[in-house]
Amino acid sequence: MVIAEKNNCSVHSPAASLEDVDSVLRIPTKEELTKLRRVVGSIPPLCFLICLVELAERGSYYSVTVILTNFIQRPLPEGSTTGAPLSSTSNESPGALGLGLQTASALTLLLTFLAYVVPLYGGYIADSKIGKFKAIWIGIGAGFVSHVLFTIAAIPSVLSGGKAIVPTILGIITLAIGTGFIKPNLLPLLLDQYPHQSDFVQVLPTGEEVIVDREATLSRLTLIFYWAINVGAFFQLGASYAERRIGFWLAFFFPTIMYLILPIVMIGLNKKFVKSKPEGSILTNCWRIIKVTLGGYLSGKARKNEIWDYAKPSNMISRGQGHYTKNTPITWTDQWVNDVKQTIDACKIFIYFPIFVINDGGIASIETSQAGSMTTEGIPNDLFNNFNPLTIIVVLPILNYIVYPLLRKYRISFPPVYRITLGFVIAASSQLAGAIFQHQVYSTSPCGVYATTCDQVSPISAWREVTLYILGASGGALAMTTAYEISYTRSPPQMKGLVMALLLFTSAISAAISQAVTPALKDPYLVWPFAACAIAGFVSAGLFWFQFRNLDRQTESGGVVEVLS
Repeated sequence: MVIAEKNNCSVHSPAASLEDVDSVLRIPTKEELTKLRRVVGSIPPLCFLICLVELAERGSYYSVTVILTNFIQRPLPEGSTTGAPLSSTSNESPGALGLGLQTASALTLLLTFLAYVVPLYGGYIADSKIGKFKAIWIGIGAGFVSHVLFTIAAIPSVLSGGKAIVPTILGIITLAIGTGFIKPNLLPLLLDQYPHQSDFVQVLPTGEEVIVDREATLSRLTLIFYWAINVGAFFQLGASYAERRIGFWLAFFFPTIMYLILPIVMIGLNKKFVKSKPEGSILTNCWRIIKVTLGGYLSGKARKNEIWDYAKPSNMISRGQGHYTKNTPITWTDQWVNDVKQTIDACKIFIYFPIFVINDGGIASIETSQAGSMTTEGIPNDLFNNFNPLTIIVVLPILNYIVYPLLRKYRISFPPVYRITLGFVIAASSQLAGAIFQHQVYSTSPCGVYATTCDQVSPISAWREVTLYILGASGGALAMTTAYEISYTRSPPQMKGLVMALLLFTSAISAAISQAVTPALKDPYLVWPFAACAIAGFVSAGLFWFQFRNLDRQTESGGVVEVLS
């Protein structure tokens, strides 16, 4: 690690302003930018505790969602009051409400949809009104209420009384609210803790001069954050076994206890955080800038490459337009126009991500349901989901500490467009494998093409499902981490939460698509959802690469090449 200190001013002191820290560091010259080796900077210890918060939040979230399908879809096993099968070695899956696959898919998709729509408001309110820290606290409160509600729903007396559906639905809503206020703000809060706003030159103890690369450091922080997400997600393994061995009350109570890590850490670190201030009416200014930009002779402005310049106050005043409207003054600056343009450019790549999200996990609960139609030999059918985070836990350190440093060392370019494209292709391959497995299930099930509702299972081992999760996770390790990084580094300071929320919103779009096709998720047609997702994934990968293949050169000419290098 490279630790930069000058004039006894530690770069990791939260009390020191970022400007003061950067003012004592030397910016590399143009010649040094081409000749000096680039290294990753030192990461403040505070960042690892923020990652612990994300680990606990995601661990509790996924521990709920992984068992929610069984809880809603399948009925109580015969003789059970807790939802756990009486025989721990049977192929019977845990269950509680018995509402069927379509209802289970609809409610789990509702959770996914809300959990990625609410961040639009959570990111906006944090950027413009209350700040990231207070927004995260609102999310913590809502999330804790949701976990209590799920635990109440799983109490045996509540299940037997037929009253579990109400706290379940309320738990889904409050969990989505909690996620919506935490997710868009925690990663920006994490990256805000890195004290440098640009690259700088550092002399190593060996005498070698190197460039401490800000973007490479933020990239590593993002990878660590994403790694923490998936370490947390791996805790769903405990919930899967708890629902099968003990019952749903323990499976829901376990993430409630885990969730308590959030308030403990946030209270302890309250005075140590670097906190950015909210910037006021962000969306109002954005809308006004876009409206002015689209006004006038649009095609003429496009030919002259002056579309965005048209909305700059300096140009508006020079052409005699001193107000936004007759009674409304101009409330933005020239820099605001540049920031809005930068934000829109950053968000263009997100349009392909709904298809990727569907491929990374399948439509709704279809993969978990497929595993339930195979021979599990006493293993929970929703255990196999854990191979998604387990794969990422293994793959990310390899990328972070071996692959990417080697590429930097030998100056081999592997730009974000190529990383995302490769991630799309790998994720689409998972759904191709799913289509093949579903065809094999239909071919071997005692009930033929009605395997999902069959009392007997296919002799095919459910361990084949691991392939789907490994491929989807490997794609995510490339595509999602890169998207997280870009959403922060290419967005202006006052819009980072909002841009992060727009990236998360792609998951809401994928959930809406999945919700629309939920009625088709039934026998004997389950091969086609897998096949359709695979085809859409391969096509979107090709279109994404074709549209953005020159993005790095365009960015370089725009003067922000370091973001995508």
